[in-house]
Amino acid sequence: MRWKICVVTGTRAEYGLLYWLMKEIQQDAELELQLVVTGMHLSPEFGLTYKQIELDGFVIDEKVEILLSSDTTVGVAKSMGLATISFAEVFDRLQPDLLIILGDRFEMMAAAQTALIMQLPIAHLHGGELTVGAYDDAIRHSITKMASWHFVSTESHRNRVIQLGEHPKNVWNVGALGIENILKIPLLSKTELCTELKIDDNIPFFLITYHPETNGNANGIYPLLSALGRYQNVQLIFTKANADNGGRTINEEIEQFVLNNPNAYLFESLGQLRYLSAVKHAEIVIGNSSSGIIEVPYLQTPTVNCGNRQMGRECPSSVIQTSIDDNSVCEAIENALKFQGPYGQIFGDGDVSKKIIRQIKKLPSQPIQKEFYDL
Repeated sequence: MRWKICVVTGTRAEYGLLYWLMKEIQQDAELELQLVVTGMHLSPEFGLTYKQIELDGFVIDEKVEILLSSDTTVGVAKSMGLATISFAEVFDRLQPDLLIILGDRFEMMAAAQTALIMQLPIAHLHGGELTVGAYDDAIRHSITKMASWHFVSTESHRNRVIQLGEHPKNVWNVGALGIENILKIPLLSKTELCTELKIDDNIPFFLITYHPETNGNANGIYPLLSALGRYQNVQLIFTKANADNGGRTINEEIEQFVLNNPNAYLFESLGQLRYLSAVKHAEIVIGNSSSGIIEVPYLQTPTVNCGNRQMGRECPSSVIQTSIDDNSVCEAIENALKFQGPYGQIFGDGDVSKKIIRQIKKLPSQPIQKEFYDL
């Protein structure tokens, strides 16, 4: 009898990180992939990205609708409640043997707490990381305490998970999942990319993704757009903010900026191929997405990391940190444009999925009795 591995995904970015792991599970004769899709994947506002998942050859076992037409704190909290109810029904139907959760979003918190009560073992990916400027930090550490097994991206993250009371024998440093995409996906040439995006191949471009900070604070978008407005000789490629509270405000401000600036373009979702290709060919990547810190340096592109959302993460030297005011952002952009390297590659060698699968096959078939591991 094959072991049923349930993977939950709620955003385009998270799915991109999980892609190769899901392929490994799908192709393994000893494992059965169960796929639950939720959150932004099912929202027309964010591009109905579940369709890309199906185009990639995956069968979606369950679609869990949880996004309400609000990105306020009350709306997000209600979405979590709806998600908890829905995940309970889904897990009861699917009867998985193991749940795989990546990261720190509110949908994953709902999935984890449901699995905990239903005694469904959890393998947590990318635990032990810090993002002081977002409540994701507390969610990530909470999922760590609900999970039985942990696959982390650096040795310092492994030590932090152990510090949280997890037994060292259940924590493995396998590297960052996103690096696998860079090594395995043949990227588009600049001409191919510009043709697909309908932008000018002869004009350089910046790639920008900006998400809300702690407690739905979207105010940083105003000085960021003010700073970017000074760059009229560069094409500005925006991708939409996520569905956290405050995300809709950011997207509305970017939409207005694009209307007023003919050198600016906004995309709901670029998808992994176009996004990574854009990273490779961009002059710089700007914003506060974790990809700017983890994946972007592997493509030899400098990052301008704005504000506090990613505060606490380990960063290579190609990541230029800046507070969010017009002049500071412009200064960071100029420093990034002058950056010559080296580009630190601190998140592993990219052979992540096979390492995870090898370890999963060694796990006990029954939930383990967790005890707090004292240092």
